[in-house]
Amino acid sequence: MSGGQETAPLLTAEEVTRVYVLGRDNEVHALRGVSFAVDHGEHVAIVGSSGSGKSTLLNLLGALDRPTSGHVRYHGRDVRDMDDTELAQLRNADIGFVFQSFQLLPRLTALDNVVLPLVYRPGSPRERRERARLALERVGLADRVTHRPGELSGGQQQRVAIARALVTEPALLLADEPTGNLDSRTGEEIMILLEELHRDRGTALVVITHEAEVAARAARRIELRDGLIVAEAA
Repeated sequence: MSGGQETAPLLTAEEVTRVYVLGRDNEVHALRGVSFAVDHGEHVAIVGSSGSGKSTLLNLLGALDRPTSGHVRYHGRDVRDMDDTELAQLRNADIGFVFQSFQLLPRLTALDNVVLPLVYRPGSPRERRERARLALERVGLADRVTHRPGELSGGQQQRVAIARALVTEPALLLADEPTGNLDSRTGEEIMILLEELHRDRGTALVVITHEAEVAARAARRIELRDGLIVAEAA
């Protein structure tokens, strides 16, 4: 997790492009030269309509994919210079993911879902489960640790996903349409929770969204259209 006096950005994207080849003569230019930085502890919203490049950018920021050209750097190091093992370590140590569809394993309890990112971390099984239990308590689910996803509401499942994302104490939390599958009241509760955790932990929060109300909550808003940044404002 980041320290208190960081000066260099947590991550930078420099002239990033991503081209998907779908056939001999069919290329999709999902990103066309995107540049921006995210500082330690910053709250940024990336907005745009379907097809704007948001999901592609999320995959690059989360080190789930490499750019076709340009550079994505964490702590100054280019992800294109990392092998698969190093990328996996980066994702496990520095990045937490919260997805619109929750991505919980249905046969595991809430506690066991949250334990998963800790499997390759030092510590005993008992210590890992205690960390997971504390993470669930932090998101208000102390009384749901033995429940499976099918026994939880949508908002509760998203809280489990947030606990799983934060149990490793990442420097960056990537939230992809975190309110997309929730009603407006539950979505508001989830955004308040994410913002509290962002403030309390100093975790950088990047929210991918098409909702203007969600984007307006961030300290900075970046708008994508057709694979390009067309607006950026505080």
